[in-house]
Amino acid sequence: MAKQVATNITWHEGAVSRAERQRNLGQKGVTVWMTGLPASGKSTIAVALEQVLIQRNKHAYVLDGDNVRHGLNKDLGFSAEDRAENIRRIGEVAKLFADSGLIVITSFISPYVSDRDLARKLHDDAGVPFLEVYVEVPLAVAEKRDPKGLYKKARAGQIKGFTGIDDPYEPPPKPELVVATDRLSEGESVRKVLGLLEERGLLNPS
Repeated sequence: MAKQVATNITWHEGAVSRAERQRNLGQKGVTVWMTGLPASGKSTIAVALEQVLIQRNKHAYVLDGDNVRHGLNKDLGFSAEDRAENIRRIGEVAKLFADSGLIVITSFISPYVSDRDLARKLHDDAGVPFLEVYVEVPLAVAEKRDPKGLYKKARAGQIKGFTGIDDPYEPPPKPELVVATDRLSEGESVRKVLGLLEERGLLNPS
């Protein structure tokens, strides 16, 4: 947990309640936290899910790991400490987005259970729904896909600390949903996540 450094600050409550924002948008804010090995299919599912939700007149936004590292987290590398800070920051941003009433879809490897648990706690403490979706795939399948050629570089020793090769990935012990992309198509994977959102009543404001 990051230490509070700034002093003489006070949380300022707004005049609009979360319930009012949700009624205005016709949905409930939530963070759908997708985690899994590199090349598991997280970004593919996230982008497709966002598109389907927008087509249904829902308000959704994808926070993608690589994209965030181009801006907000451009000062972070891939050490364990930097990975933890990367996830802490995005957990805070996702919480704010979801509090505004958006359906936030994050696509981050987020390899460590402790970091994902912190993101969940940030949401729980704020009373904001958090759904962990484990995008599961065998390492051999992910490595065969290798769309960015990163596994190949890691095997050749050109990338150090690569998740799944010389850095661990810790699967979620109790995710809200498991999507096995070696057995499910993109469409089937999206439908599973939509089903979870519908089951939790998050696509309606009541």
